Amino acid sequence: MTETGRMATAALAAETSTAWVADTVHLSSRPYAGTRWRRRASWWRRAWKLRLGIVGALIVAGMIATALLAPAIAPYDPLKQDLGARLVPPVWDPGGVWAHPLGTDRIGRDTLSRLIWGARLSLATGGLAVGLSISVGVSLGMIGGYYGGRADWIISGLVNLWLAFPFILLAMAIVAVLGPSFSNMIIALGLTTWPIFTRVIRSEVLRVRRQDFVTAATMLGARDARIMARHIFPAIVNSVIVLGSLEVARLIILESFLSFLGLGVQPPTPSWGNMLAEARTYILQMWWLVTLPGLALFVTALGINLCGDALRDLLDPRLRRIQD
Repeated sequence: MTETGRMATAALAAETSTAWVADTVHLSSRPYAGTRWRRRASWWRRAWKLRLGIVGALIVAGMIATALLAPAIAPYDPLKQDLGARLVPPVWDPGGVWAHPLGTDRIGRDTLSRLIWGARLSLATGGLAVGLSISVGVSLGMIGGYYGGRADWIISGLVNLWLAFPFILLAMAIVAVLGPSFSNMIIALGLTTWPIFTRVIRSEVLRVRRQDFVTAATMLGARDARIMARHIFPAIVNSVIVLGSLEVARLIILESFLSFLGLGVQPPTPSWGNMLAEARTYILQMWWLVTLPGLALFVTALGINLCGDALRDLLDPRLRRIQD
């Protein structure tokens, strides 16, 4: 073979090798690129399905910010009375003034300031009452679901007995014994809603304790408390978060109902419930006195429920597989 032929053969071999390497790199990178694109598309698709949850999160974040910044953003002291400016209508009414954009109540207190401070009390009540319910309900649910037998029978019977009482009657009885106050209302709300957590957590523990990792931990000699704390609870914490987020909205509404009945926070402390109670006399003449605190309750409960639904869709692996 001549020198020219050898050079041509070497060039052809080099070109073929380069093309083979390029094709190999291209083919090997294609699945990775496809996987990355599918993951990105799945993320956007899930975010679009949870758009209402994003709206709810914004509402809840706004309410929390309002509650935390109440001393700075409230235009007036919520307890300050001005009898010369009593029952001033909101600004959209012909008699309204910008000094009180949402009007004043029957003794001249600024409605906007009371709504802002009422958000702090309502959110604190819902959060603390749910915390109490979780601490009692989750503990009893884990004990009943893990040990079974007589412990499960006693706890299940107690749950059924507790749920047989109407909530309002039970809460009213607890408040009547302890006395109406903020702390007693939290105790009443927490002690009347713990069976909901107990039932859900018990069923979750019954499912998780049959898993292989729990069996392995038991065979290795781990103590029951360690198994429940290190192995079972992390597997059910998503259910606790979702149920707790949904219960916050319900307890905020129940707190307002108890305050409306005079069994919750006592006047003059601003609460959406006692604002509704004080305004019921003027419901036909000055509708905004009832509508504004009711609207605040509605928007807050709606935002929390939307967040709870979104958390359920995100944290439940079964729903995530269906959506994907």
